[in-house]
Amino acid sequence: MNISKHEIDNLNAEITISLNPSDYESRVNEGIKKVQRQASMPGFRPGKVPTGLIKKQYGTQIMVDEINKLLNDTVYKYIEEQQIEILGNPLPKDQTGVDFANQKDFEFVYQLGLAPKFDVTLDSNTTFTYKTVKVDEALVEKYVNDVRRNYGKPVNPDVSGEKDILFVDINELDETGAIKPGGIYKSTSVGYDRVKNEAAKNRLLGLKREDKVVFNINDLYETALDKSVALGIEKEAAETTNCNLQLTVRNISHMEEAELNQELFDRIYGPGAVNSEEEFRNKIRTELGAMFVADSERFLMREVENKLLEKTGINLPDAFLKRWLKAVNEKPLTTEEIEKDYDNYAKAMQWRLIENKIIKENGIQVGAEEATEEAKAFIKSEYARYGQLPTDEDLEKISKDLLGKEKESQKIFENLYSKKVLQLIKERCSLEMKEVSYDEFFKNN
Repeated sequence: MNISKHEIDNLNAEITISLNPSDYESRVNEGIKKVQRQASMPGFRPGKVPTGLIKKQYGTQIMVDEINKLLNDTVYKYIEEQQIEILGNPLPKDQTGVDFANQKDFEFVYQLGLAPKFDVTLDSNTTFTYKTVKVDEALVEKYVNDVRRNYGKPVNPDVSGEKDILFVDINELDETGAIKPGGIYKSTSVGYDRVKNEAAKNRLLGLKREDKVVFNINDLYETALDKSVALGIEKEAAETTNCNLQLTVRNISHMEEAELNQELFDRIYGPGAVNSEEEFRNKIRTELGAMFVADSERFLMREVENKLLEKTGINLPDAFLKRWLKAVNEKPLTTEEIEKDYDNYAKAMQWRLIENKIIKENGIQVGAEEATEEAKAFIKSEYARYGQLPTDEDLEKISKDLLGKEKESQKIFENLYSKKVLQLIKERCSLEMKEVSYDEFFKNN
């Protein structure tokens, strides 16, 4: 066997493997014996079919299988021994010209996509912006109002207002203003804040039960999709429908906000934990500050990725990677589909290369205990979404099951490595702290 490597450029190479019968004959013979032990043909006892018949019927396919196994073992062993850093997997060049039935000597070529060479410098000369949300009085007040609404109680006022929901019967009218037989009919709800047309919104105010009011359908519903969903008509019909609708008010609903009193404080935080409106607002202020920390970290991570990608200027073997994606994807992909998504894929791969280099050069490690704690934290957050708290026994069992699943375990370890990389960057580089309003923070975040 002869194996050699030819570098096409800094990002592409080929490995050529030459085989002669001495390289593969023993493997093929062993393969034939294995098939012979399992073969069953008319006129022969199981396992006693002559070798000649096995070779005649299965010999070529056995040789193909064994040579492919040998090639796979050889190419990966060579890459490991030569310490070649590759992206994706080796791709065999076209083998349609190979005649396995008659050839004895073979030459196979594998294409490689090489990992690019680059440096990552993390020092105080590199600055990243660390955005935080300014928890001002307006934001606290907004959150207080949200809490009061969430813990409020529904009431049915006699007259409709801006914060009310109207439960109505809707009937389509004909050209004369009479209810159209077989026309649109729907019992539904209409809210002041859901209507876009200002004139129509104002006409929803001051209504009582059994009041009737007429609107053009386009004043109530802005798009064909809105009409279709609200009135239960086909979207195609909704696109051309232009009629008047009569709304008959059947009920009015209003969420009365909870009072800022001890009863509310105890319901939210437990008896005696908060004892005044001032303490309540300070508690909310603290919670808001903590709540936005995760958002600040996500923003910083995105900025770190973008700046380091730009700074390092990593090039990839794009043509090779596109061929590789097409070859390995379980679902057949067209060239157009690969081109459409390739930029996002390339960016993700470039960041993985940078992150892995930081991990390797700085000896970052994640231990089993850290992974277990991360898994438990994830489980607690999932329980919390449903207002529940897992027992210690549940945490132990579910975290063990989670880490026992390859994909889930990989996600947990990758998340921990990413956290440690970000922490290292925060320690090594300069952070420009920038406090912005809630609206500005989430505008582009």
